[in-house]
Amino acid sequence: GSGMHCHLSFWKGGSNLMAGERYAGLSDEALYMIGGILKHAPALVAFTNPTTISYKRLVAGYEAPVNLAYSARNRSAAIRIPVGESSPKAKRVEFRCPDPSANPYFCFAAITMAAIDGIQNKIDPGEPLDKDIYDLPPEEKAKVPSTPHSLHHALNNLEQDHEWLLKGDVFTEDMVRAWINY
Repeated sequence: GSGMHCHLSFWKGGSNLMAGERYAGLSDEALYMIGGILKHAPALVAFTNPTTISYKRLVAGYEAPVNLAYSARNRSAAIRIPVGESSPKAKRVEFRCPDPSANPYFCFAAITMAAIDGIQNKIDPGEPLDKDIYDLPPEEKAKVPSTPHSLHHALNNLEQDHEWLLKGDVFTEDMVRAWINY
C-alpha cells in the first residue's frame, strides 16, 4: 500500500527548533519530539493508520516502517532524519508510518500533540538504530518495539494512552471515545 510520510519541523521566532549539535544535527527539542512520537506511536497509529487495510501495509519485512525506532540511515525505522541538506533551516524529522487513508486533520494534530508531549516532558527517544534491522540477530531484533499489527490493537492502545491528546483541548474525551468506538 501507499505511505504518507509526514515531515515535521517546529519553528519559533524565525528559527528552526530542530537544528542543533546532537545526533544527525538535531537539537534536544527535536530528540524529545522524536521521543514523544515513539512513546505514543502504538496509540497514534489509530489516527495515522485508521483502517483495517492500513495494517496490511504495516508488516515486518516489507518497505513500510514498523520498527518504533529512529535513524538518519535506516529506512526501516518509523522515524527518519533526512540528512541530505546541510542548512539548519532544512532540519526536520520524517514519521513514516502514516498512510493516505488518514483524516489529515486528526492525523497531523495527533502527531503534533505527541511531539509536543515529548518536548514538554523531555521524553528521551533512546539511542538511534543505525544498524540494518533485517541483519540483526533475532534476540536483538526482538528488543525493537513495533507498530500494532491491527486496527483493533491500535484502538486498544489509544484507549489506554490518550491523555496527551486532551491537553489544550485539541482533542476531547468524547471525540477520542467516538473514534475508538466507531
